[in-house]
Amino acid sequence: MTTLHTAEDAYNWGTHLAPTLAAGDLIALCGNLGAGKTQITRGIVAGMESQAAVTSPTFTLVHEYLDGRLPVFHFDFYRMETAAEVIGIGWDEFLTEPGVIIVEWADMFPDLLPLNTRWFHIEAQPDGSRQITETQKS
Repeated sequence: MTTLHTAEDAYNWGTHLAPTLAAGDLIALCGNLGAGKTQITRGIVAGMESQAAVTSPTFTLVHEYLDGRLPVFHFDFYRMETAAEVIGIGWDEFLTEPGVIIVEWADMFPDLLPLNTRWFHIEAQPDGSRQITETQKS
């Protein structure tokens, strides 16, 4: 378990995770609104040596950052209503891309994520910090 005290901590945590990632890795970020999912994603993308300005893909559903060490495909399932809707945006094709996939709100459709997914649950604490716990889908 890791504790993050600031948005900068979340960003830095993502930058430290990035070098451990390889093509085909899938990162599932779960947590309430404001938990830090997008800030962590910003750190991961920066840690991949991308110069992209990362924003939440809540309305566009997926952002592609192709200028780093590996391509990063950033999804947000928050506004998706059904698994069929996720599949309809080309989900299955992205799973075969030689890059890293990051999914915010992944817990909305856990059955769509492969077994090798790294799940990170972000939980706000009473003092305003966030605790991150990694689990694996079984």
